[in-house]
Amino acid sequence: MKTLFTSVLVFFTMLLCQAQQGSGVITGKVMEKITKASLPGATVRLNIGNRYTISDQTGDYEFLKVPVGTYTVEVVYMGYQLQRQTVTVARGENATINFSLEDASHRMDQVEVMSDRVRGQARALNQQKNKSNITNIISSDQVGRFPDANIGEALRRVPGITMQNDQGEARNIIIRGLAPELNSVMLNGDRIPSAEGDNRRVQMDLIPSDMISSIEVNKTLTSDMDADAIGGSVNLITRASPNGERISATLSSGYNPIRDKALYTGGFVYGNRFAKSTIGMVLSGSYNNNIYGSDNVEAVWAKDKFGNAFIEETDIRKYDVQRIRRSVAAAFDFKLGQNHTIFANAMYNWRDDRENRYRMRIDDIEPQYNEGNQITGYKGRIGFQTKGGIDNDRNKMARLEDQRVQNYSLRGEHLLASNLDMDWTVSYSKAREYRPNERYMLFRQSGRTFDFAGSSEFPVFNAVNFDANAVSLNTISENNDLTEESELGAKLNFRLPLSVVAGQKGRLRFGGRLRVKDKDRNNMFTTYSPINSALIPNLGSIPNVFFDGKNFQAGEQYVPGLFASRAYLASLNLTNGKVFTGEEDPTEFLALNYSAKENIYAGYLRWDQDINDKLSVITGLRLEHTKINYTGNIIENEEDLAGTRSSKNSYTDLLPSVAVKYQAKEDLVLRGAFTTALARPNYYALTPFVGIVAGDEQITAGNPNLDATNAYNLDFMAEQYFKSVGLLSGGVFYKRLNNFIYTYADRAYTTEKFANDFSDLANPIPEGEQWAFTQSRNGESVNVYGFEVAVQRQLDFLPGRFLSGFGVYANYTFTKSKAKGVANSDGELREDMTLPGTAPHMLNASLSWENKRFAARISANYTAAYIDELGGDAFGDAFYDKQFFLDANASFKVSKVARFFAEATNLTNQPLRYYQGVSSQTRQMEYYRPRYNFGVKFDF
Repeated sequence: MKTLFTSVLVFFTMLLCQAQQGSGVITGKVMEKITKASLPGATVRLNIGNRYTISDQTGDYEFLKVPVGTYTVEVVYMGYQLQRQTVTVARGENATINFSLEDASHRMDQVEVMSDRVRGQARALNQQKNKSNITNIISSDQVGRFPDANIGEALRRVPGITMQNDQGEARNIIIRGLAPELNSVMLNGDRIPSAEGDNRRVQMDLIPSDMISSIEVNKTLTSDMDADAIGGSVNLITRASPNGERISATLSSGYNPIRDKALYTGGFVYGNRFAKSTIGMVLSGSYNNNIYGSDNVEAVWAKDKFGNAFIEETDIRKYDVQRIRRSVAAAFDFKLGQNHTIFANAMYNWRDDRENRYRMRIDDIEPQYNEGNQITGYKGRIGFQTKGGIDNDRNKMARLEDQRVQNYSLRGEHLLASNLDMDWTVSYSKAREYRPNERYMLFRQSGRTFDFAGSSEFPVFNAVNFDANAVSLNTISENNDLTEESELGAKLNFRLPLSVVAGQKGRLRFGGRLRVKDKDRNNMFTTYSPINSALIPNLGSIPNVFFDGKNFQAGEQYVPGLFASRAYLASLNLTNGKVFTGEEDPTEFLALNYSAKENIYAGYLRWDQDINDKLSVITGLRLEHTKINYTGNIIENEEDLAGTRSSKNSYTDLLPSVAVKYQAKEDLVLRGAFTTALARPNYYALTPFVGIVAGDEQITAGNPNLDATNAYNLDFMAEQYFKSVGLLSGGVFYKRLNNFIYTYADRAYTTEKFANDFSDLANPIPEGEQWAFTQSRNGESVNVYGFEVAVQRQLDFLPGRFLSGFGVYANYTFTKSKAKGVANSDGELREDMTLPGTAPHMLNASLSWENKRFAARISANYTAAYIDELGGDAFGDAFYDKQFFLDANASFKVSKVARFFAEATNLTNQPLRYYQGVSSQTRQMEYYRPRYNFGVKFDF
């Protein structure tokens, strides 16, 4: 260690000495003249050799190791006029020169000002064009083009991305057919932890879209990026301090037809610079209160021994939901002279999700047969369950899911010498999901006879001679669930000039990365019974509510039925020992609780070298060492805590990468890349647990033998940019994943299968019954390949003011995968398997029209059906059905500072639909109806 420290000290001493030998530095900022907004992605050139640099997110740029002399500095920015200035460099000095660009519409014969939307598109495309890797970038102005309330809904407009919904809002991100666990999400370059208990998914519906300045989707990685992003990484960039005072405010309200309720939204931004512009600040906040719901039908399919397909379990569910999002952010920068800047960022997101669910479930369904072994009827049991919470200021008689994600970071940028700069970051992030006093009340009756009155696509069972007074109390329960994940991160990066080609730009970057992650889940579940059974004799004798199916979106033939009212459930004093007896139910939580620690240590080398003024190459090598320490519970006899078990593991990955960029013409860019990446298993998936929920006939098992997934990626992309601010692009990609992880599901899990898999455990499955079993497993390998094309531009080449006001935004992605090593329920390898999450077709298209004051857009989003979960065989595979969304929005500028807007989403009333095996066998269909929003925005 002492020798290493001495070597590093000598190395930096030599660099500092060399820096004094007749060179200096040029730095500055590129901004827009009218709005004073920073312009990231600008090409800044010196008139010696092939010397250039790119302005960063705040518009800042720098040239290292510039020989003493006088130079012309030139700035090129798509959509803006070229600008040149002269600067003189002295030895050991920092020469500062700033640029204020005018947009290209300011010509001698034109005074028309570039619209906000085109201005935002210019910022995004300039950054994308000058990125060293294959990237898609969306600016906040572009997000404003679409009626997208959260980040997830904005991301689904990007080529190659599809989103999975939760309660009608985009939540889980799939990039190029790869599941959410294979992608990463960052905030200003720092990882966002997950608030979900059993996976690494970041909830994209948690962060409002109006809190983000721009979104970067990195589809290829360089060695200075975290490697656990096989599909890609998403970087959410918050607002930086402006170059002058900025005030913005938004107020809106809307309407949710599905529950005939209103929604409310408000937002603000204030930014300015102080102390002679040495201190910058921006504060922002957002509030959204949305009351809505959904209508849901679910079914589980099975096959009998005669080959008949039938439904063994079905639900009709009515959800009433309130989601309140609050988000605040602050960013500061402190300029400590010309060579040193400190940045501080903070963001706090808090969402309350209140839900009441009324579920009618028919299960334990047994077909009745005639002599020809044909199904003639059904018998089973029926249950009516109310889901809610206690009556206080937080729960408000509903299930409360309190999710919070916070991020704090401190960053420094330091010019140490004319040939060396350094930056560092220290960050802390925390995610939490807390579900306090969540209550369920179930009434159930067995031995019922049912008529099947629907079809496989719209399944409906009707109970014969139903009597609510014959449906008795089954269970009352209350649970308190808490999941927390935190991450402490640190980065240290150095950059210095290093070129082996005379007259060409070269840069060597190197640095280190530390990530310390902790995750804990602590759930508690208690069941209650009334001491006097006469207190709650049956469903018909308590305060109840009846839903008759009128306006039920799946069809009025679906009648949810009679339920205990949410007020009655909330009013029960379950902790009163004179009225109720309570008993913890370990089967519901012991196997779920765990704690995990994961430390990641990384170092990298990255070398950027221009071969000539058209061709550049980036080579890199990254080393990541992972240490995991997991502690879970040991369960005996399904419910007894026998102790805890710790599982430790460590592994090291060496990850090379090569990227090539060829500037064929000024506006034609060709890119190619070979990269390597990895995906770590979910914490919970690694635990040696077996979770048995006998009441739901479900078994979930951990798999401590899971390996991390490693991937090799090949990408090629061609991008043609238009001076009128537009893009036409097309590319192909190929990914080879080894040891990929998939969720194995067997919906016909028998007592014999359990005995074979877990011979040391008591068998919970009665003879003749079929339960549901899920477990994460490694497949052998999977090949993912496809192509994507995209176009966006204003059609300003068309004649006349009307036609030239149109604009198009469209992209299409084709993805295909072939997986090997997936076993069926008999242990045999399945053929022609695809990777879950691989949607073969994804399409976005929108048509817009705008002039100086009015803008309107209609947008469509289509995703083809794809496999979501692998079953024990083809019959048990679950598919996420095709989706087609149609949205519309418009705005009218009433003054220089104010505009009104209107938005409508999900005009097609697109349901969330799953099917099992074949498309006609509905597994779930959930409807939300359209949503409308109207408001005003002020920008000062």
